[in-house]
Amino acid sequence: MDQPTLCFDAHLDLAWNAIEWNRDLQQPVSQVRAWEANFPDAVPGPCTVSWPELRRGRFGIVIGTLLARLHRSQSPLTFYRTNEAASAACRGQQYYYELLERQGALRVIGSADELRRQRDEWLAATAEDALDDTPIGLIQSMEGAWGILRPADVGEWFERGLRIVGPAHYGPNQYCHGTGSEGGLTAAGRELLREMHQVGMLLDVTHLADQSFWEALDAFPGRVLASHHNCRALVPGDRQLDDRQIEALLQRKAVIGVAFDCWMLSPGWVRKVSSPEDVSMRQVADHIDHICQLAGHCRAVGLGTDLDGGFGKEQTPHDIDTIADVPVRLGEELRRRGYSEEDLRRIFADNWIEFFLDAWS
Repeated sequence: MDQPTLCFDAHLDLAWNAIEWNRDLQQPVSQVRAWEANFPDAVPGPCTVSWPELRRGRFGIVIGTLLARLHRSQSPLTFYRTNEAASAACRGQQYYYELLERQGALRVIGSADELRRQRDEWLAATAEDALDDTPIGLIQSMEGAWGILRPADVGEWFERGLRIVGPAHYGPNQYCHGTGSEGGLTAAGRELLREMHQVGMLLDVTHLADQSFWEALDAFPGRVLASHHNCRALVPGDRQLDDRQIEALLQRKAVIGVAFDCWMLSPGWVRKVSSPEDVSMRQVADHIDHICQLAGHCRAVGLGTDLDGGFGKEQTPHDIDTIADVPVRLGEELRRRGYSEEDLRRIFADNWIEFFLDAWS
């Protein structure tokens, strides 16, 4: 098997790229890059993800975010000044997905039956023309809960199609502490988790500060995942999971998606200083392998690439040009390490699919 029949990416900021970065994601990446080359510094770097590239890589199911974040050069300006504006931004991104669904480009997935249908259609669509007619399935997740004005609004978001909430992003918010900050859940954060569990929302622990991570696991009895997280044992820093956190997630039957941001893959890699030539699928496979070794199996790891998540080709492993290259290049590296074709099917799609089918059963 040179390329899996179906791939699943658990973290892509698609609507954010389309709306905040003004990208036409229905064009091939080459056309997006050519247009953006006319406007230096308008975006962080050359894009790697679009709908045609997802199809070419057979990414038939993705988790697409609602992200209340601004693309600005100065860090304080990246945060919305009011939660009302943040909520409106998330609703606008959700509407973007709704419009693409009306056009037939994607299919919003929110139940086990819908996920099975999506899986089966993509596995049956082997010819290129069949793939062009098969929508990409998208599960909605909110990254950073700024968009939820109050815990009582969780049910309304669920009715609109939101299925996952990652309460944290960078810094603290009204519910918890995220990457680069220290602290636990607030009283509102505990209420948020109660409301999430009540309606059947899943918890994404990605970006939670350590104290918030452990308090969230204690407070939330439902299913948890880590959509785009790497291993602290390989790359130090609070953005990564340490081994004790990974083991706790394994006990909760979580799946961990490995992210492709260079600074999360290679220790000492510095943004805007280091070269992507120093990072390859070898480091991605290192993080996958570390989780598999801790688990004793390969059923708890998948992809959560986060490609174009505030960065571009300049901060992406050098041996892929777009997301379409991931299955082949990563597959080659994992095969060299002795992973079987069944292992690859699990890592590229089946682990995430089984997780959601079980969580939604």
